[in-house]
Amino acid sequence: MLQDEVKKAIEVMRNGGVILYPTDTVWGIGCDATNEEAVKRVYEIKRRDDSKAMICLVDSDARLSRYVRKVADVVWDMIELATKPLTIIYENANGLAPNLLAEDGSVGIRVTNEEFSKELCFRFQKPIVSTSANISGEPTPQTFAEISEEIKNAVDYVVKYNQKSKEKHQPSSVVKIKENGEFKIIRP
Repeated sequence: MLQDEVKKAIEVMRNGGVILYPTDTVWGIGCDATNEEAVKRVYEIKRRDDSKAMICLVDSDARLSRYVRKVADVVWDMIELATKPLTIIYENANGLAPNLLAEDGSVGIRVTNEEFSKELCFRFQKPIVSTSANISGEPTPQTFAEISEEIKNAVDYVVKYNQKSKEKHQPSSVVKIKENGEFKIIRP
């Protein structure tokens, strides 16, 4: 089932579509992070101002290096030592949809280790937007069952994998890092 769902989700994203999918934290609304029109649709679905940047997921350190100009050495230690999902905001992203980036050109990227999202990112070969499956300002759903029908109906494809899980998930920790290695914890 996992492989079939990955294939379906990839087909939708390759055609510029938006998916609802399980991640290493909460369920996410996602799309091709390099497709400006798809990213715009995610903002519209969430009713979110596009000046508020969204994060994206990658499957590996190697993929991360393709989209961030310079990764400070301390980042590799942070990723390796993290005990929960860790999103890192990098200063100089490249190759991503311009409307995905914050006003200062930064972007949050997380290397996912959850089975479905990791396989999805690996097979898609590009970063995938991952923003919580809720209207901006509303509570973040902890399980698939808590996601509103409005969100489910707004996306082009709802992944069937892991929908019945009752496990509660929390958003990731967030750290902003400068190229020189200085960092600031945004969300512990």
